[in-house]
Amino acid sequence: LHDWVMRPQLRTVDGVVEVNAIGGHERQLHVVPDPYKLTSYNLSFHDVVRALEQNNVNVGAGYIERSGEQYLIRVPGQAEKADEFSEILLGTHKGRPIYVHDVADVTFGKELRTGAATHNGKETVLGTAVMLIGENSRDVAADVGTKLESIQKSLPPGVKITTLYDRTSLVQKTIATVRTNLVEGAALVIVVLFVLLRNFRAALITAAVIPLSMLITVSGMVEYKISANLMSLGAIDFGLIVDGSVVMMENVFRLFSERENQGRKPEEIVREAAAEVARPVA
Repeated sequence: LHDWVMRPQLRTVDGVVEVNAIGGHERQLHVVPDPYKLTSYNLSFHDVVRALEQNNVNVGAGYIERSGEQYLIRVPGQAEKADEFSEILLGTHKGRPIYVHDVADVTFGKELRTGAATHNGKETVLGTAVMLIGENSRDVAADVGTKLESIQKSLPPGVKITTLYDRTSLVQKTIATVRTNLVEGAALVIVVLFVLLRNFRAALITAAVIPLSMLITVSGMVEYKISANLMSLGAIDFGLIVDGSVVMMENVFRLFSERENQGRKPEEIVREAAAEVARPVA
């Protein structure tokens, strides 16, 4: 890289992310007046600023009509080099023209920084990919990794891009955590119900509510573009819906075990048990 590292803000990866790069120095043109020289020529800082502003602009001069066509006229007066700034006229003193280089030093320098990007105690250039609203974090992280590989091939010798933090690992571990918690939670529900009710089929029926409620929940979240997190998914599955199925299954077994219900049809008992707890469960 060159001695100067700018701070680009580039949108890339098919408009999915913005890459903000920080680190290095931002190049600036410094005009540093000498107060003593300004005083000797009866000039002020304001005179220098005004001269630089008035002599560093592009001016439009209208147009000329000829043969039914319009020719735009403009006067390019924007300075590009340090020498051009040095030759800007500030005024006259005792019949002598005074230029910027007579009262100031004009050099390229760097912006005063309030911070720096470091890695392992050494200053470096750090780029951060910022995901746009509504995008899939796993897909964006994978696309950024693919894009970096293609950029790496075009870099000059000795320059390389090193990934410091890849969000893909976080997403994968989060998904694995959700999967593990749901499986372990379902197994725990089955074990507890089997121990308390002594009926394996009842335990399986209650545990079946977990994947069904998850399916309905995720379908609604996808439809309304609601982001998923471990707390909300766990609360919906085990805190809200599964509790209702456990209460209803226990009430069904309570009615089945009572003597006055002997001889009745099973579907009638189940309907009555569900009706008893439907309102409090809801």
